[in-house]
Amino acid sequence: MTESFPRQKAATRSFRLGSPKHFRISPREDLVLFIRSAGGRNPVGDIWCARKTQETQPQNAWHEEIVFDAHTQQVGGDLPPEEKARRERMREVTEGVTSFTVDENFTTIAFVLDGELFVQKIPKDEDTAWEATQQLTTGGGCIDPQLSPDGHNIAFVKDSGLWVISADNKDDHPRKLVGPQEGETDVSWGLADFAAAEELDRVRGFWWLPDSTGVLVERVDDSGVQTAWIADPANPRSSPRTHRYPFAGTPNAEIALYVCGLDSACTKIDWDAHAFPYLATVHMSGSVPTLSFLSRNQQEVCIQTLEGAALHHLETRTEVPWHSVSSGVPTVIPDHQLVEIRPIQGSHRLCVNGEPITPIGIEVNSVISTTDDFVFTASANSDPTHQLVYSIEVGSSALRLLSPESGVHTAVITGNLMVLASTNLDSVLSSYQLIDLDDPTHVLHEFVNNCETPVISPHVEIVTTGVHELRSAVLWPENHIQGTKLPVICAPYGGPQHQRVISAGMAYLSDQWLANQGFAVVITDNRGTPSHGTEFEYAIAGDLATVVVQDQVQALTDLAKVLPDLDLDRVGIHGWSFGGYLAALAVMERPDVFHAGVAGAPVTDWALYDTAYTERYLGTPQDNPEQYERTSLLTKANKLTRPLLIIHGLADDNVLMANTLQLSGALLAAGKVHSVLPLSGVTHMTPQEIVAENLMLAELEFFQQNL
Repeated sequence: MTESFPRQKAATRSFRLGSPKHFRISPREDLVLFIRSAGGRNPVGDIWCARKTQETQPQNAWHEEIVFDAHTQQVGGDLPPEEKARRERMREVTEGVTSFTVDENFTTIAFVLDGELFVQKIPKDEDTAWEATQQLTTGGGCIDPQLSPDGHNIAFVKDSGLWVISADNKDDHPRKLVGPQEGETDVSWGLADFAAAEELDRVRGFWWLPDSTGVLVERVDDSGVQTAWIADPANPRSSPRTHRYPFAGTPNAEIALYVCGLDSACTKIDWDAHAFPYLATVHMSGSVPTLSFLSRNQQEVCIQTLEGAALHHLETRTEVPWHSVSSGVPTVIPDHQLVEIRPIQGSHRLCVNGEPITPIGIEVNSVISTTDDFVFTASANSDPTHQLVYSIEVGSSALRLLSPESGVHTAVITGNLMVLASTNLDSVLSSYQLIDLDDPTHVLHEFVNNCETPVISPHVEIVTTGVHELRSAVLWPENHIQGTKLPVICAPYGGPQHQRVISAGMAYLSDQWLANQGFAVVITDNRGTPSHGTEFEYAIAGDLATVVVQDQVQALTDLAKVLPDLDLDRVGIHGWSFGGYLAALAVMERPDVFHAGVAGAPVTDWALYDTAYTERYLGTPQDNPEQYERTSLLTKANKLTRPLLIIHGLADDNVLMANTLQLSGALLAAGKVHSVLPLSGVTHMTPQEIVAENLMLAELEFFQQNL
């Protein structure tokens, strides 16, 4: 009997298990390290390598071998709460080895397994065998180990402090470089603050200096941040846990930077933390360490370089309505050239010393490499569903395409080698290829992907409609007979920083399963989502509600004109996080269009969400109370006339359960019938297999009953 898709999706953790990840290419270009689990249902990551051999046949020149088998060597230690929180911020669903670090010359690997620290020496050539892995004596509880560039020492976080231990001497014991003083509470060293980790994609809090003489480390003082209490009502004997949460308009953590030598001598790094409270990015790999800081309203970015133990001002940019933080920049390359991504003439463009070098209409998403040519990912405004990998020479304006011209691609590059991760609408699995940059069509090696093949294959129709050229993905049942009208389920995300309509088959697996149950599924990226140009993206400034719903309604109306099998008399909508907010908002504001909604982990009042995200788009509640009131679901509770199911994890420390409870209370006070499904022990992610499977079935039953 064929297994159901909900069961398969849950068991494979949304098909994320078994895929290779975290690629690192050696500077000699003869070795590629990566992490992969042994199967599509095995959550335990192992360390693997692909090694270049002396085979005369190019197709046999690279072979894969396991470096560290975590499944057989787990030590059973407990992950510290800080590491669990860190993985939640990174949306990490795997176990075993989840990351590793390598020194500059690829002599040593360091990693954590079950909180214990391990080192692995790397053979100098293919004729040298791998040595046995060594476990270092740390007492467990290690977080985020990082090898010094010279490979001699490993720094890591433990017990809220930063420690260092020799990578060469297995009998060495760790030394604390810096940590909280006696009597200090809610202070940590070496961990990213909540706002940076959750909203700015900076998940690290310390960085080795390029010369390996010391570490740049972040000190976080959460004592002034308001406390949220996260309880487990299913286990009334357990105490609620405290969670420092920076609600919009309230204090953030106080952060400071220090340069700490290996002798524990620390020097504080000064900058105007009042004007620029957010440490947004740190790049140590350029010609000089480069840091960027954001103002509280995120309209000013201050770029500074670190020289010795002092910061030197480089540039301050003002970008309205907000500055978008991008991966890989800002950074400084030789000849003191500053590389950034800036919004200029309607596009986010790659810039050198403030001047754009990429054309209008190419939305640059991230910078991969600045070592020789600039390599970056970008989407074209003409078709933002594709993310491609390009390169451009310094001083040139000619783009060179390094990936296929369709699909979604990203890459890792060292020297002349590139690992290209690719997917497209014709495939439900990603490919991972080692490519020679002299000839990007030449595949040197195809990495094994152990991801399980889904039992269904999506058939996606992408349609462009309206004056705003909204992109919508439409999925029909596999057995759909043209001319048969079907109820519609909208499945948008709709919020900033995330696209749902992309040219990647795996992105639509759950949507195809839902369509196969007798629905037409419609996914629309409304204004506010990225890769469509700055005017499109900035349309939600000051209002996260109005334009978003307008575009969803307009897209449905326009689609029905060209796709008459869409039955607009029976329309449901569902989503998670911002998508959950949008689902509840839609059935309240436009019950004439949306007839039933499922809101998963919704933000119901933006004053209950965090500073860095919310204030970027709405300002503070103190300065803009009308914007918060206009976008709140609590003030719209009396408008509900359609069935609404609200789902929320009780352990969610990102979108707090208070959002759902306050909305439910407002609905009850307004006499509005609704349903709430609380998930015990579930965070903002739902990796638990039984929960993930039955959530899909519960949503299906709800829509079958109400549409």
